Formats: sequence, C-alpha cells, structure tokens
Amino acid sequence: MANEPVSVAFKLYCLTVMTLVAATYTVALRYTRTVSSDLYFSTTAVCITEVIKLFLSLGMLAKETGSLSRLKTAVVDHVFRSPVELLKLSVPSLVYAVQNNMAFVALSNLDAAVYQVTYQLKIPCTALCTVLMLNRSLSRLQWFSVFMLCGGVTLVQWTPAQSTKVQVQQNPFLGFIAIAVAVLCSGFAGVYFEKVLKSSDTSLWVRNIQMYLSGIVVTLVGVFVSDGAQVLEKGFFYGYTTWVCFVILLASVGGLYTSVVVKYTDNIMKGFSAAAAIVLSTVSSVTLFGLQITATFATGALLVCVSIYLYGLPKQDTTKLAKADADKESRSKLITV
Repeated sequence: MANEPVSVAFKLYCLTVMTLVAATYTVALRYTRTVSSDLYFSTTAVCITEVIKLFLSLGMLAKETGSLSRLKTAVVDHVFRSPVELLKLSVPSLVYAVQNNMAFVALSNLDAAVYQVTYQLKIPCTALCTVLMLNRSLSRLQWFSVFMLCGGVTLVQWTPAQSTKVQVQQNPFLGFIAIAVAVLCSGFAGVYFEKVLKSSDTSLWVRNIQMYLSGIVVTLVGVFVSDGAQVLEKGFFYGYTTWVCFVILLASVGGLYTSVVVKYTDNIMKGFSAAAAIVLSTVSSVTLFGLQITATFATGALLVCVSIYLYGLPKQDTTKLAKADADKESRSKLITV
C-alpha cells in the first residue's frame, strides 16, 4: 500500500487535513480552557476520546476483515484470549493518557502558538528514543536540526508571548513543565508502539483496539483519582459545550486519520504540515486571544520551522557514493596500467 502511486492533488489533500487538524485542535482546546466559566473536567474528555477511538478502530477492523464473523473471531483471539498482549499495550496506553492530560494542563497555561512551537520538542525526544530503542542512527544534518529546534524553542520560551484577551489566571512555568512531560511521553510511547507493531504481523487496528481498551481503564482510574469527588457531585459531563465536543471529536478522529494518510506522504511533507500548523496557530492566536508577537518568538518559531524541514530531508545514500568512488578508483588504476 505504501508504494501505491498517488496524485499530487491527493498528497495536497493529506497535507491540508493534517495541518488543519493539528492547528484547529490546539486553538479549539485553548479556547475551551480559557473562555468557559464552567470549566469541564479534562480527565473525562480524555476518557471519552479513548472510547470513541475504540469504536472507530472496531469499525476499521470490520472493514478490513470484511464480515462480522471474522471481526468477532479477530477480537476474541487477539483481545479476550491474549491477556499478555493487552498487558503489553497497557504501557503506551498509560503513557498516552498522561500525555493527553498534560496537553490540557499546558493549553490552560500557555497560548496555542507557544504550545504548538514548544511541542515540536517531541521530534528530538522521538529521535533519541528511536536511537536507544530501535538501534537506528541519525545523520549529521538530523542531529544539527535537533539542536536548532531546541534553540528555537528556547527562544520562544525565553520571553513568552502574552495574550491580551485572556483574563484567566495562568502559570507559564507549569505549562512548560506539562509540555516537557507530554513530549517525553509522546517520544517513548510512539517508538514503543512502533516496536510492538513491527514485532508481529498483527493488524494495526487490532493493536489499536488492544491499546484503547487498556486506555479506557487507565483514563477512568485517572478521572476518579484526580476529579472523583467533583465528578460525583457535578456529573461526568459537567461544563461540556459544543466546542468541548468538537475538541474531543478532533482528538478522536484526528489521530486515527493522520495515522492512515501519513503512509501516502513523506517526511518533507509532514515537516511542511507541522510548520504550516505553527503559522495557522499563531495567526489564530493573534486574532482570537490577542497574542502579542515578540522578536524572540518570531525568531524561535522560524528556527523551529526550518529545523523540522531539515530533519525530514531524506538521508544521503552513502553506500552508493562509496560504490561510485570505488568504481572511479578502479577505472583510474586501469588507465594507469
């Protein structure tokens, strides 16, 4: 499937969807955490997101298997009769639950544009986990882009841009700590899940179902540990509005959709998508939240966008270069003889 030829128009469609999902989710989540007077419980939103993802994955598995009987067989074999696999997938479930809750904490204390730029620290974190867990190597250009990205994020956080239209109390330091935890979780969980996927021929949708089942249990525990008394008093859906439901829908559909369409794109396109999402989030933040752009923010954001592009450039095939040099050397020896 990954080698299927696709048109430029379809690639542009993928780019547009990925960009809009990333930017809209960030801005909409920020809006729901700073505008509403009756603030909803973020833990319940994360839990509902896991439930929706589970049903969406079941639907995709039903389409993949082609019949309800084969769907039932796949679920029984890989879920109910595979407790070890469920336990294995509970690790990323727990880590992703922490990551998703940290996103709510971060966007309650940081502007959407600042969050979008700083969250790109997931790239060096994922790179480090890839090197350590999957024994892969990075090119010099990729290491350079990682350090450039860290420098850009440092500039953005050095003098955080302020939002003049947001009146709620915020703690930028807490927001940065939340992003730091989120990117660590994102890097580890993503690479761990990739390792599990590549360790067997089990379907992606089966793996997703295993992970989301564990995720529902983990997030339900999180609801009652973190907000149990208030949830029992005010209700599970306290503070929910149309915007909150929209955020949950984006979180549910966006991740699954992106994981499907990303197979048709390359790293350069994903880099453009991330950079475009930063620009859209910045423009939206200026319009909706009165974000005041500073020189350090603009410079840092530009460095991050460039580093994302450089990181996604394809590696140079050094084996071909070495072979070409060897052929050239052998020809020169023949000429000398």
